Amino acid sequence: MKSAVFYGKEDLKIENSDMPEITPEDVLIRVHACGICGTDIHIFDGDEGAAATPTGTILGHEFAGEVVAIGDAVEEVKIGDRVCVDPNKLCGKCSFCRNGKGHFCTKMIGIGTTVNGGFSEYCSVPVSQVYKFSDNITYAQAAMTEPVACCLHGIDMCNLKHGDTVAIIGAGMIGLIMLQLVRLGGAKRIIVFEPIEEKRRIAEKLGADLTIDPLNGQANKMLIENGVDQVDVVIECVGRTDTIEMGINIAGKGSTLMMFGLTKPDDVLGIKPFEIFKKELVLKSSYINPYTQERALGLIDSGKIDVQSMIYRTISLNELPKVLSDRKERSKGKYIVDPQMNC
Repeated sequence: MKSAVFYGKEDLKIENSDMPEITPEDVLIRVHACGICGTDIHIFDGDEGAAATPTGTILGHEFAGEVVAIGDAVEEVKIGDRVCVDPNKLCGKCSFCRNGKGHFCTKMIGIGTTVNGGFSEYCSVPVSQVYKFSDNITYAQAAMTEPVACCLHGIDMCNLKHGDTVAIIGAGMIGLIMLQLVRLGGAKRIIVFEPIEEKRRIAEKLGADLTIDPLNGQANKMLIENGVDQVDVVIECVGRTDTIEMGINIAGKGSTLMMFGLTKPDDVLGIKPFEIFKKELVLKSSYINPYTQERALGLIDSGKIDVQSMIYRTISLNELPKVLSDRKERSKGKYIVDPQMNC
């Protein structure tokens, strides 16, 4: 079968791999859609994501497909079911798992990060990690369940209240998901900071009340000019130190700043503690997607969250290394890889 195998920094090869074997509690999935995530980009660039990725690993952790084989002990799904995957397999035995903090599991298996994943024609997955979805949505939409699940965990931690004013920094896929979640959560006004005009237009379509190009360097001034004197929640979705610092700058009194974007491991943030003190800011971050996969799938399946609008293009496996290596190209939007597509 054809797969995208990671061998090190900027070294991803499309090659033939052995068909995965399944244990009695596994299912074999024919992958029809796998999203390119920011974590995949970090790994390709030589940085660590949530965990270190061994050389020789097939990447891809946002995926959906069709069940084509099941292990002898599998009862929850059948051949032909359409499923998406929660890539984080918890051990269930460590102290974090036993105390309801499974996303800090000390023996977590990451499908597509620490073991073989969905940038492949087929992938073997424990049945505990699959979620069936209806014919209401496509494979590509279902593949977006994992990023929506991650965003849900972040939103759960934001102290969002009905009537709040929320600023979102970055209108990539994550920012656009966050935008829809805060709208559902009862935000009074939603401001999106994004330098790319096309992405600002998508944000407006999805419910942003105000979009601002942050590259003019006058974020606070533009907020005031548009009648915004208090931002209650700031969600940073870019993963850069300058945008985090911008978030601290625009946050209002008693605000929560969610640092959701993944920075490089060695990045150092320059902040003035006095600014945090003056505003009584709450700084938070969000790690993985504990126990939110089913909620996320329900939001997509019901149409409450529009993930289709943020899909930029579907590509074949053969095109994947080129997209990952071209910073300008990969910044254009959300790519979905269809391993069954010939190119």
